[in-house]
Amino acid sequence: MGCAISGLAAKAEFGDRTTEESGAGAAYPSEDQIQMIKESWKVIQDDIAKVGIIMFVRLFETHPECKDVFFLFRDVEDLERLRTSRELRAHGLRVMSLIEKSVARLDQLERLEALALELGKSHYHYNAPPKYYSYVGAEFICAVQPILKERWTAELEEAWKTMFQLVTSLMKHGYEEESNRQSHLALSPKGRPDKKNTAL
Repeated sequence: MGCAISGLAAKAEFGDRTTEESGAGAAYPSEDQIQMIKESWKVIQDDIAKVGIIMFVRLFETHPECKDVFFLFRDVEDLERLRTSRELRAHGLRVMSLIEKSVARLDQLERLEALALELGKSHYHYNAPPKYYSYVGAEFICAVQPILKERWTAELEEAWKTMFQLVTSLMKHGYEEESNRQSHLALSPKGRPDKKNTAL
């Protein structure tokens, strides 16, 4: 629907690529890419709520199965109704806030890694599997292109893709860590309640 990167292209565009390796298997943005991302963010942040809504409406258009993760939107068929949803606006703003934090931490990669790992762990508890993470980056890119207009270039697109690949790779790692931890707790005698302690 107007954006070359959306839909099935997102899988290939946001797959793991490596040059400068992070612990998560994705490339770190270069200094030039970091600068481009930060400069473009100054423009994007003026329309942060609008971008968040567009991003999620597009996500649900291109990947309707993603709605299953969102209890509030699971049964909504009218995507136009979503555009005016306060709940979707609030969620879009939360996601945009996390993107803003990621942009701010591009110069502090340890803090960025910690943020993305924790985000992946929390998404385990939301039952939001990693297969959906890369779709958000693709839809974000489609949503910001019209806002940035002539400022949008192939180099800027590559910079944003690199950042999202890094963040989604780290989130996947965090999700897997939490999944393994929960599995271990379920198997461990210490993780199970002691029958003696559960009686009143």
